[in-house]
Amino acid sequence: MNRLAVFDLDGTLLDTAPDIRMAVNRGLAAHGLEPLALAEVIPMIGDGARVLCERAFAARGRAVPVGAVAAFTADPDLEGGKLTRLFPGIAALLDELLTEGWRLAVCTNKPVIPARAVLAHFGVAEKFLAVGGGDSFATRKPDPAHLLATMGLAGGGRAVMIGDHANDMLAARGAGIPGIFAGWGYGAADMALDNPVAADVAALKPLLYST
Repeated sequence: MNRLAVFDLDGTLLDTAPDIRMAVNRGLAAHGLEPLALAEVIPMIGDGARVLCERAFAARGRAVPVGAVAAFTADPDLEGGKLTRLFPGIAALLDELLTEGWRLAVCTNKPVIPARAVLAHFGVAEKFLAVGGGDSFATRKPDPAHLLATMGLAGGGRAVMIGDHANDMLAARGAGIPGIFAGWGYGAADMALDNPVAADVAALKPLLYST
């Protein structure tokens, strides 16, 4: 087989939104602002830490204060808080793919240090040949250069991108590889951009083999 499956992180491998919300709200509280509901935070996820902070503070009528992004990215809940979970079926799927000869990588707009830390926290870090974070290269998704650089770290070759955001599908399109939309994640259905949609983790494997 020796194909490469590149996964997004937040909303694809891991249900991190509840802990991201906690970290966001700690940042808001530090500046005397009211917390956001989970439903408000979920659509803000997917474009990296700075954009998330900009959206959160804008929702409370403020520009991002100096130091707020750094404080957010250093929040320990981003590295495996009490509310974060692997999506059901992900651990088994990763093991099956490895057994069947797939190579695995992660391409995420989350900063690389908390990305690696949260994967390690859930005992899956060693399954991935590469982790390309939002600050690993000069570009990030939807720029295909982010995805291509991550693929390169994992050895290149025939690949497929799996993610729950339009950024993932746009990066795949730009990189000239197939994309599969993670329908169990945080993105709206129209973010699939005409790519195949896996309604749940169990539906993903057949799509991987059909791309």
